[in-house]
Amino acid sequence: MSTSKIFTLKSSDGEIFEVPEPVAVQSQMIYYMVEDGCVGTEISITNVTGVILAKVIEYCKKHVIIPDGDGDSSSSMVEELRNWDAEFMKNMDKPTLFDLINAANYLNIKNLFNLTCQTAADMITGKTVDEIRTFLNIENDFTPEEEAEMHAENQWAFE
Repeated sequence: MSTSKIFTLKSSDGEIFEVPEPVAVQSQMIYYMVEDGCVGTEISITNVTGVILAKVIEYCKKHVIIPDGDGDSSSSMVEELRNWDAEFMKNMDKPTLFDLINAANYLNIKNLFNLTCQTAADMITGKTVDEIRTFLNIENDFTPEEEAEMHAENQWAFE
């Protein structure tokens, strides 16, 4: 694969990234654009900023699948990737995490989307409804009466 194409990805804020084809096509969106011949070597990623696109590319570079004839190394490689993923997500602030979720969804990178969503889910596990509302910036639009009725009807959910 030494002759793989290099794609230029342009973020929404104009940052330019030179990315080898195996890295770029981890995005199903880019893969289908390339497959269908809809793009040259420059691809505008209009919904993703440069800071977030750099993180997406970092993730994709680490997760490029390199064909390997040795089946024994695959389980150690999976464990290494899990450790890398944990380190990648460690101490990530909320705005960056949510931007990465949106970017993974927009670019259709399933594994990154699953990783970021799982990280967000882990952050809210064990929190009360009010803590989750605060975490997700959700305004409580129920009246006290509606909320009391909901608590009564779904008592099991608030135990």
